[in-house]
Amino acid sequence: MNPSKVIQVAYDHPGNPTELAWAKVPREPDMTEKAQLVARIKQLLIEQNAVLVAHYYVHPDLQDLAEATGGIVSDSLDMANFGHQHPAKTIIVAGVRFMGETAKILNPEKRVLMPDPEANCSLDLGCPADEFSKFCDSHPDHAVVVYANTSAAVKARADWMVTSSVALPIVRYLKEQGRKILWAPDRHLGNYVKQQTGANMLIWQGSCMVHDEFKTIELQALKAQHTKAKVLVHPESPASVIALADVVGSTTQLIKASQQLSADEFIVATDNGILHKMRTLSPSKIFIEAPTAGSGANCKSCAHCPWMAMNGLVNLAEVLETGKNEIHVDPAIIRRAVLPIQRMLDFARKVNLPTRGIGNA
Repeated sequence: MNPSKVIQVAYDHPGNPTELAWAKVPREPDMTEKAQLVARIKQLLIEQNAVLVAHYYVHPDLQDLAEATGGIVSDSLDMANFGHQHPAKTIIVAGVRFMGETAKILNPEKRVLMPDPEANCSLDLGCPADEFSKFCDSHPDHAVVVYANTSAAVKARADWMVTSSVALPIVRYLKEQGRKILWAPDRHLGNYVKQQTGANMLIWQGSCMVHDEFKTIELQALKAQHTKAKVLVHPESPASVIALADVVGSTTQLIKASQQLSADEFIVATDNGILHKMRTLSPSKIFIEAPTAGSGANCKSCAHCPWMAMNGLVNLAEVLETGKNEIHVDPAIIRRAVLPIQRMLDFARKVNLPTRGIGNA
């Protein structure tokens, strides 16, 4: 039996860019135990009237299990919306903490469980609610726009929540209204939106620890080796990496591009968990991980969130057996946090944007 692995993780923070956290990656079961766990989880989901929703970045076993049991594999907002529309009384969220909170915000009457509620996000951790609130208070004339990758408390302080695929039209709308914008937390996505829209934006200096590591020189060298490959980049990446992209978009948009473009090869600059879905949908195509390290490094592409890796079959079965790891959000915060989310959804419907598939990383 393999022990769990504990990983120390560094993440960006405006006041302390070298802050550290921990991720405990569960052990990988052998094939016999895996089959037993899958069978047991399927049974427990039925017995407990529960549905499994999984993010594109979690282990392929969980993605396959979610779809095999009537759940969904998607981005965080779709996961929460799916749970809202599904008749199940319990939502099991295989992802990171802010995704569980978002599911609870949109489904306060349902029980929301996670395999490990300590699975965090560098963008969330790098934007503490108290510091962010002070930042907002010092700029009261700005519309507060926050990315989905934030805590419930930060969402409760916002005027708008956005995802990576709806950020541009919402910021363009606010610019047309003459509004100045306070953006948080991802600086790369914020700078991309600012460059694309010309909006007046103050940007919180957070970043995703995965996307921040994509390397421009290494990507250029990889492009030279694969001259026919199309480059798919998530906008949480540095601007110099985005400049090399054929397609810039959210997880859902990148998956659609991998299906719709005629190319046979793709270089993908986002968390490598997404490659499972891309390969499943386009099995004849070749998908290559974008490089995350320089020429002297041992690992040329380590683009996987260690907190996403905290979700596994072992702790998923355990949470269903025990009912532990329930996500709770203060009802007062829910009442405030749901407003910027609903404002985004209402805007998307008004301008005929799809309200499914508008999710984030």
